[in-house]
Amino acid sequence: MKTPKYLQIKNDLEKEIKSGNFASGDKFYSEKELINKYNVSSITVIRAIQELTNEGFLVRHQGKGTFISRSRKRSLVEFSDIEIFEQSKDVVKVLAIDLCDDDEIRAKLKLKKNQTFYKITRIRSYNEEAYFLQFSYIPSTYLKENIENKSYYESIYHRFKTDFGINANEQLATETNEICFPTPILIADELGIDPKTPTVLQQKITELKDNGDVIEFVESYKKWNYYKIEFSTFSPN
Repeated sequence: MKTPKYLQIKNDLEKEIKSGNFASGDKFYSEKELINKYNVSSITVIRAIQELTNEGFLVRHQGKGTFISRSRKRSLVEFSDIEIFEQSKDVVKVLAIDLCDDDEIRAKLKLKKNQTFYKITRIRSYNEEAYFLQFSYIPSTYLKENIENKSYYESIYHRFKTDFGINANEQLATETNEICFPTPILIADELGIDPKTPTVLQQKITELKDNGDVIEFVESYKKWNYYKIEFSTFSPN
């Protein structure tokens, strides 16, 4: 089937944008320029521009024209939480494994009222200095119960892989990071800091690609001076 003219123009302009001919924020072709460039009607040009606008390549300002978007909606972003020390000296200790009953957490885990989940509390240290306190909420379905040795859950992702054949790093995940100030008193006590010292609160939800089950909701508090991230963007094509 023949590709519609507006879509041919849209695809052509998309390639031009991706090639780097325009920088972020640059003014784009006017409708008149595109009409002359492709020898088509204004309706065809407007539809092509609208498609590019809807997909985040362009933004339009009334009375000013069309511009290359600064938002990079069509770029993939790779996020890396960088460890600023030698990982071999990192020590994890499981503080507690508790059966929980919290409707707010249950909702994040997409569980029904009668479904249970556990809270695993872990603390990470480097050179005997606690820097990372983590609360992992796991549906009972994805956790072996009645484990006497708490160290069994020092690496939860290893448990997902070994006990259930799930590679958690390959599943769908959403993570947010925000500055927490003041730090909650109980968190500050565990990390050995003053509550007036800021921490970074990281929240993450991981769900399975094949069935949409949420396998974990994680809340972590990290000392600010141990926090370093890297963002890389690249084209999905």
